[in-house]
Amino acid sequence: MEADKAVFGRTSDTLTRRGFLSGLKGLSILLGAEVVYGRFMPAGLIPAAFAQSDSPFTIEGKEGLVVLNDRPVNAETPAHLLDDAVTPAKHFFVRNNGIVPQNPNANSWSLTIEGESAKQSRTFTLDELKAEFTHYTYQLTLECGGNGRAEFSPAATGNQWTTGAVGCPRWTGVRLKDVLQAVGVKEDAVYIGYYGDDQHLSRTPGKAAISRGVPIHKAMEDESLIAWEMNGEPLPLMNGYPLRLVFGGWPASTSGKWLKKIVVRNKVHDGAKMLGKAYRVPCKPVAPGTSVADEDMCIIEAMPVKSLITFPQSGSTHNVSEPLKLRGHAWCGESAVDNVYVSIDFGQTWQATTLTAPVNKHAWQHFDAKLRFPQQGYYEVWAKAVDKQGKSQPMVLPGWNPKGYLNNACHRIALKVV
Repeated sequence: MEADKAVFGRTSDTLTRRGFLSGLKGLSILLGAEVVYGRFMPAGLIPAAFAQSDSPFTIEGKEGLVVLNDRPVNAETPAHLLDDAVTPAKHFFVRNNGIVPQNPNANSWSLTIEGESAKQSRTFTLDELKAEFTHYTYQLTLECGGNGRAEFSPAATGNQWTTGAVGCPRWTGVRLKDVLQAVGVKEDAVYIGYYGDDQHLSRTPGKAAISRGVPIHKAMEDESLIAWEMNGEPLPLMNGYPLRLVFGGWPASTSGKWLKKIVVRNKVHDGAKMLGKAYRVPCKPVAPGTSVADEDMCIIEAMPVKSLITFPQSGSTHNVSEPLKLRGHAWCGESAVDNVYVSIDFGQTWQATTLTAPVNKHAWQHFDAKLRFPQQGYYEVWAKAVDKQGKSQPMVLPGWNPKGYLNNACHRIALKVV
């Protein structure tokens, strides 16, 4: 394809997130620099310089988040604000399904464990949980199953997350398995489900906004927590204060907030957002736009391998005579990341980065690299993580699904080299 006839998928010159009609010469004019390696840029994409939003959103205790919805409140974190090795509470994303409890009281808070596969029903106050069980602290990655939904085509309904519905704080609490074993778990236990204190948007009494869970083997992992602290401080209200579940490496929707009850089930939990197409993908690959029957959808479990460039900020300017110091994070659901590679020529060549080991299971890993550029111009830096099983991030988009889940396409940032 001739460079000056490249088509980016729109019939006007209006910039959008998904694309526009222009040639590489036109792109260079808009960007103020030549698109170096532009002949390798995949069709259907717009430059990362135009695929970002700097709109601020303010929530008490949060800084710099971008609002996606206000009923319920959902907000994501720009990639450059996720540069810390341990995600600060102020930069941890907000994902709600219902109405947040008003002024929850930790002093009177209680948690009930029951269900057909529990040997007894027992209620603990928060103080009793803290007193009766050993405390543990783990750094655990939580990511919304719909993170990256904005890039799917045909578009999927729901919050149009880009890259910022992820974080990896330190969580402190007690192991879920210790509490379950104290109550007693029958041999026929299959799943646990949770119920929180958030209200359904309709305010219908007794109607849960969300009630999901995990298989019993995940509930019994050492790193599966009932947590009351984030980074040594009480949980932020928007992130579940005073008590929540934390299941690292699985969709964050499994980690119930404002936790009031856990049920031990002898079948797959059937609470709100467990059935239909919620947090499910087609059991077999389908063509984009395909209508998939509910019975052909499978529950999402472990999240796929993924990476995020956190420095420099997309849209930065860099001097061609100096090496660029690049850094970011990588993670995956039930494995570890083996390496992260970066490219400045749209994936024609890849350079290995320096990658740290996770501090514990389900913690993200940090990578860094030094890059040099052959000439001045516009570049995109792409990152690709590969896990221990050899599974790699796709260059652009993974398999389409009706709800826009599990987009683990390579992250990319825009860079102007002068």
